[in-house]
Amino acid sequence: MKQAKPGGRRSRAPEDGGRRRAISPALLADVRKEARAFFHDARGSHDWDHTERVARLCLRIGRKESADLGVLALAALLHDIGRGEEDRSGGKICHGRTGAAMAGKLLARHGLDPATVRAVVHCIRTHRFRKRAVPQTLEAKVLFDADKLDSIGAVGIGRAFLFAGEVGARLHDKDIVVRKTKPYTREDTAYREFLVKLGRVKDRIFTREGRRIAAERHRFMVAFFDRLNKETDGRL
Repeated sequence: MKQAKPGGRRSRAPEDGGRRRAISPALLADVRKEARAFFHDARGSHDWDHTERVARLCLRIGRKESADLGVLALAALLHDIGRGEEDRSGGKICHGRTGAAMAGKLLARHGLDPATVRAVVHCIRTHRFRKRAVPQTLEAKVLFDADKLDSIGAVGIGRAFLFAGEVGARLHDKDIVVRKTKPYTREDTAYREFLVKLGRVKDRIFTREGRRIAAERHRFMVAFFDRLNKETDGRL
């Protein structure tokens, strides 16, 4: 799918490298605590650790891109709180859409101003790029990029193997024919995930800093699976 050009709101960056909404440390702490509670029984491949990594990437990219760091901090912490609903529905419920609605109510309860709530909700609603929900703001693009970057590189490889173990997949099959296999089966290996999805992530990134990070992570990932193929063949 062709991506929109990187963009969004821009402003002169303050000393911390990005703009900030007036989000108090106390509010962030409360939101973090509430968000984490949604992950007490989450799968390891998509648990609270993933949220924390995405939050760190959001702030790193956001500073480079002069994004609103307050909106990003809240959106990153809340972006996957609807995933439990999606898992329980067998994928019928979109965790982006559901999580956005949940986040809106949670933030409104804390008395956050409507404009900030709308900004955060848009980020969460569009972080999957599904159902024509395309990131429109700079902050939404940064969250999208951070979430996708966590699926590639060394971390992405680790998550792919963790997920494969969760669904009972084989360790590896270098001769796999994707069209003859199905997800959530014994053939849903980490390598299949690389062929179907992970190898294409770098081409879907919006921001300049995100693309720079993606290029390096992609190179590492390609080299890893090339070596894995050679090792399983006994060539190394």
